[in-house]
Amino acid sequence: MKTRIALCLAAAALAGCATQGDVGGDKTSAKAGRGEKSAARASGAITLEGYKRDVAQRISQNNSAKVYSGRPQALLRSVVVLRYVVDGRGNLVKSEIVRSNHDRETEAAALASLRNSAPFPQPATHLLRQGKLEISETWLFNNDGRFQLRTIAEPQMDG
Repeated sequence: MKTRIALCLAAAALAGCATQGDVGGDKTSAKAGRGEKSAARASGAITLEGYKRDVAQRISQNNSAKVYSGRPQALLRSVVVLRYVVDGRGNLVKSEIVRSNHDRETEAAALASLRNSAPFPQPATHLLRQGKLEISETWLFNNDGRFQLRTIAEPQMDG
């Protein structure tokens, strides 16, 4: 227990040393001009739910024009559930649709928003199983095609 506390304190101290360009993990490297993204920073989350929030926030930030704010409408256009796998470096290894109403446009938008946001923050090593972390996330689509992620969405409106 003391070791875990010491590690958390050390991680917090190191996070405080980050420069403005290091904080978001969204900055691109010199290679970005050739279509490559820089490596993502490590996540400070120690639970799976905390890591899911970090990833959901990254997806929302990277796709801000496609994300709506406020409460989801009472009757959603589409709900798409994706299961995806992240490796120890935060790279997206695999993604698949596990639930959908077969709206091809929203399925494609959910998959694209996930892929375009990788790499993700590096998960804590204790969350990994055989070097990978499997996560499920739900995309909530309004009629206009914009979405929110259930992990960070406000409660849905009453119908």
